This record gives sequence, structure tokens and C-alpha cells, in this order.
Amino acid sequence: MRTARRASNVEVPSFLRQLVKETEKMVTFFFKGGSREAGPGGEEDSLDEDDLMPSPYLERPILEKHVSEGGSQPGVNYAVASMQGWRAQMEDAHTCMPQLRGELTEWGYFAVFDGHAGTTVAQYCSRNLLEHILATGGVKASEDPEQVKEGIREGFLDIDRHMHKLARQDNWDRSGSTAAAVLISPSYIYFINCGDSRTLLCRNGQVVFYTEDHKPFNPREKERIQNAGGSVTLQRVNGSLAVSRALGDFDFKEVDWRPQTEQLVSPEPEVYELERTPEDEFLILACDGVWDAIGNEELCAFVRSRLQVCDDLREICTQVIDLCLYKGSLDNISIIIVCFPGAPQVSQEALQRETEMEQQIDMKVEEIIQMMRSRDEDPDLLYVIKFLAAEEMPGLPPGGGITSKRDCIISAYQKHIMTHRSQEPMDIEGSEDSSN
Repeated sequence: MRTARRASNVEVPSFLRQLVKETEKMVTFFFKGGSREAGPGGEEDSLDEDDLMPSPYLERPILEKHVSEGGSQPGVNYAVASMQGWRAQMEDAHTCMPQLRGELTEWGYFAVFDGHAGTTVAQYCSRNLLEHILATGGVKASEDPEQVKEGIREGFLDIDRHMHKLARQDNWDRSGSTAAAVLISPSYIYFINCGDSRTLLCRNGQVVFYTEDHKPFNPREKERIQNAGGSVTLQRVNGSLAVSRALGDFDFKEVDWRPQTEQLVSPEPEVYELERTPEDEFLILACDGVWDAIGNEELCAFVRSRLQVCDDLREICTQVIDLCLYKGSLDNISIIIVCFPGAPQVSQEALQRETEMEQQIDMKVEEIIQMMRSRDEDPDLLYVIKFLAAEEMPGLPPGGGITSKRDCIISAYQKHIMTHRSQEPMDIEGSEDSSN
């Protein structure tokens, strides 16, 4: 696919260093107990037990993105992008199969898996979950929606039993994983959710369906946890796990007197079917590294606006990841966008509006730099961004705001800073000439 309008790829190491430094302070404050103060004698306090534990966060985020795209005969196109970010490990995984085999060649399957406490379960499920679902025999070209949903449910329970057996025999790590997936037939979209990754459908410009997160404090989830002898403390299962349904997590599935679906953590997915329509525009599947930073309607509006100025889904996925990072997401970030034939197309009107808005940003950046230099202040990039964020600026991408145009700001900042710096030696020479 070809990019109609691609964001700037300018690298600004100094900007990233400043941004990382600010975000690191936030990470330190919330997750490491705040900055360590020196004791009265000038020495740091002795380390406590928490200091000896490895931090789940890096001192610097890993910004490399892994991106791919594809399509299928029925006109369904997709792209996927993922980034490790601030996390010490990349624990997300995904599966993209726009066209299944055999009698299901008109079906597609997409899934994201958000691992925790390790990568084993997420990776295993990304490779094998669909096979377990299809092995139930419930998914057939003749398509009985109730049988399909039951096949999906049984597939989840079966792979969880299988992994539990492997964990006992092969001493796997005790990791777990959420799973958010869609199975797309010619007639229906099946939404599958187990945990707090999420899927939504944009139809005719609106979010018409999204999956509900499985959190321990949800009344139905809390009741099941307590019936299995557990508790919900600090909004977590037994004060530890932040999701109430997941694949794996077998330490929370050892209550002998409760069935598989009634354990502290349940592997049972919720499955819904929605009939397809020509107004269907796109699906978004993403881990909570996305949803922690942006809401359903905001993300839907942002992606929809980007589709009108860019026909490269990979680029739009990376823009979403960058937006979430700069909105403060500290997690691994993974997203799949699946576009239907009814998705918005690139339009000249939208491109013109985008161009005018970016020109306005360029002029604003120049004004701010000139204002700061007139005060003999250093035109700091972070200050420029904060100044712009405080101003009302029409035409910004809905759901993204000024944060989504940081590449444009960076490009304008670099251009005008270089212009001012190139003028400085001329000013000095002119003053020397006048003194002679």
C-alpha cells in the first residue's frame, strides 16, 4: 500500500532525552516509591527489600516498532504494529490470519495477547489457540452462530487445560495472558474477549460495539473470585493479578473443589456475534497499553481521521502507538487495525485541511521561538509543546489533539531553530563591520 501523507520521521535525540527524563520521574514516583533522599549524614538510606526486586520498567523506553500488513480476497485489509516501550520485557503477541484454509477461505482471524509474568503463554496461544478452536468442529462454513460461539468457548477451555498439563510436566513459567480476538465470516463478526485487552468496531463513524474488560472488581467477577475462596484487594485478585480472566496463570487455578470456569481466574471467554453490514468501517484490537492512554471513542475518531489523509495502515498503527506513548502509556503497546470496504478513503479535502493545520502549527512554533529569544530565553522544545497544548487550535486530529502532531512540531522546531542559528554569525559579523 502507498502512503498518501506520512508523518515526519525526524529523529530528535535531545527531545527524546528530555521526554524520557520527565517520564522516568513519573515512573520512579509511582512505581519505585519516589526518588531516594540522602540521609542526615549525607548517605543514602539502606536498601529495603523492594529495592532488591527487579523493576518491571526500563530506565529508557525501547522505541523500535515491529510492523506488518496484509489483506484477503473479500477486501479486508489489516496492519499490525507493536512496541516494547517502558516494560522490561516484550510480553505481547499477536496472530493475523486474514484468510483461513479449507472450507473457511472466506473467514479471517485476528488476535492480540497481552502476557504477564512471562511470555510463554502469550506466545503459545498466538501460535495454537485457533487450532484448538477449529478442532472443536463448531466453526463451519455452514455457520450456525451458536455453534461457532460454543466452539470458540470450548477451544479456550481446551487450550488452557492443555497448557496446565504442560506446566505441571515441563515446568513452564507461571505466566498468563489476556486474549482479545475476532473471527470474521462472510456474514458475522465474532468478538472474543478474555481479560482486559479490547476490541471495537467502528460502523458509520461510530463505535457500535466494544468488549468489556474483565477486572476483579466487576461485581460478577468479584463474586466468582470470592466463591473460590479468594479476595479482591487493591482491585486485584488476592492483591496480585489485575485481570480476573486469562489463559494460563495456573497459580490461580488450583482450587480443586471448583470447576475450570469458576476458578479465581477463569479461562472462559465472552463471545458475541454481530451481523456484518456495508457500513462497517474498521476493527481495532489492542492490548491495554493502548486503552490505558486513550478511550474507545477517541481512538475510533483518531483512526477514522487518519484514514482520510493516509492510505498506509502501517503508518496509522505506528501513529497510534506514538500517540499512546506520548500520552503516558508505560506498557507494551500492540494494535491491529482491520479495514473493511466501507472504511473512509483518502480525500483531497481532508488532505487540504491537514496541510493548512500543519502550516498553522509551523507558524505558531516560529512565533513561540521568536518570543522566547526576544526574552533571551532558550527555546526549549518541551516548552514549545506545552505552550501549544495550552492553546486552542482548530483542525487538530480528533482523539489525538496536539499530541498526535508532535512530529510536525519537531520538524518545525528544528527548521526555525536552524534558521535562527544560521543568522547569529551574520549578526556578529555585521556588528564587527560597524565597529571598524
